[in-house]
Amino acid sequence: MSAASPTRRRLHALFEASIVLKGLFAAGELISGLGIWLIHADWVRRMAQTLTQAELSEDPSDLVAGWALALARGFSIETQHFWALYLIGHGALKLAVVAGLMAGIGWAYPASVLVLAGFIAWQLEHFWATGSIAMLALSLFDLVVIWLVLQEYKALKAARRG
Repeated sequence: MSAASPTRRRLHALFEASIVLKGLFAAGELISGLGIWLIHADWVRRMAQTLTQAELSEDPSDLVAGWALALARGFSIETQHFWALYLIGHGALKLAVVAGLMAGIGWAYPASVLVLAGFIAWQLEHFWATGSIAMLALSLFDLVVIWLVLQEYKALKAARRG
């Protein structure tokens, strides 16, 4: 990489930083999924009741406390299992792609583009259904990462040829 242009070096550094961020988010998802899998739904409801009780006794119309309590009451076994498996699967898949990219494994580049494109499709569908700005922001970040992955893949192929 020492003979690379300053622009190429900056792109490579940006690629590495974005992949590290993806890896950190993926690890967080995996750990969160495992945590959700291990807790009991009744514990979530009791904890929400305990944490919101004082606030709701002072202000029964408190939006945040009411929202947290409503979420906890809706935390069924099915919801728990869905989110646990979703986060574990999502995190593990992203960690595998990140590991492949960091190791410079050739197939990981096109695979990561496909995986990220799938995430973008799901995130945009979720954005259109809910209006969640977070999903739009994640999609934009993933688009940038796809572009960086493609740039890195081109450079890797050129380096292996020459």
